[in-house]
Amino acid sequence: MNIEMLNKIATGSGFIAALDQSGGSTPNALAAYGIGEDQYQTDAEMYDHIHAMRSRICSSPAFGGDRVLGAILFEMTMDRDIGGQPAPEYLWNVKGVVPFLKCDKGLADEADDAQILKPIPDLSELLVRGRDKGMFGTKMRSVIKAANPVGVAAVVDQQFAIGREILAHGLMPIIEPEVDIRSATKAEAEELLKAALVAHLNDVPDGDQVMLKLSLPSVDGFYRELIEHPKVLRVVALSGGYSRAEANEILARQTGMIASFSRALTEGLRADQSDAEFDSTLDATIASIAAASAT
Repeated sequence: MNIEMLNKIATGSGFIAALDQSGGSTPNALAAYGIGEDQYQTDAEMYDHIHAMRSRICSSPAFGGDRVLGAILFEMTMDRDIGGQPAPEYLWNVKGVVPFLKCDKGLADEADDAQILKPIPDLSELLVRGRDKGMFGTKMRSVIKAANPVGVAAVVDQQFAIGREILAHGLMPIIEPEVDIRSATKAEAEELLKAALVAHLNDVPDGDQVMLKLSLPSVDGFYRELIEHPKVLRVVALSGGYSRAEANEILARQTGMIASFSRALTEGLRADQSDAEFDSTLDATIASIAAASAT
């Protein structure tokens, strides 16, 4: 594990950019960017458009390691170039931004008010390839829909089982058990989730750490125990459907928690903006998210 990257994530001021939209979420991300489904005919063309958007974000003068600690990449982005260099190398060597890899294959069907991860049959090969390309860590997202102990346990058990394999490959796992912000039992689900996370963290071997990516909590300061846990490198927040303004407002009240926003990061960016307009919009966005992460 790259010690310089580790220290930056552990102690740096800023946030982690989530640039990891996959096949299911890419059409919505492109539509918000001003590229409708009538502007591409194939998946290959769709991925070309989303890579161009990501490249424009990463190569913007507004995007750099002074405020952006890390960036989570879709596998296809990891395998492509930005600025004439492999994306992970460009991010770290040019921008000073630590690269992470989205390693999951999406969500399984809902059961017990939760969605665990689909099987990842090529995980070991992907982890080796990611490590060889200079990735520091990984991210995998499950979803909890309601305060069902069975579903919460299934999500957390699976996340930590896969997390152990990721650690064994020398990478840092970002464990992401998202709680749906629209859930009628969100606060109760968070109680169950925190208890399950603490139990699993206590079983993480000495010398190892994981990262956690969690929904913004219903109760301010609710995840303090996790933020201060010796087995946790950093706790980051997903925006989860909140607008950027809402997400920043809630995040600013969570001492020690930093952002890892996706939709809230790209909000307001458009393909038809001039470079000056694009860079100005992105600069204001990054400044606001970094400020909310600094509390």
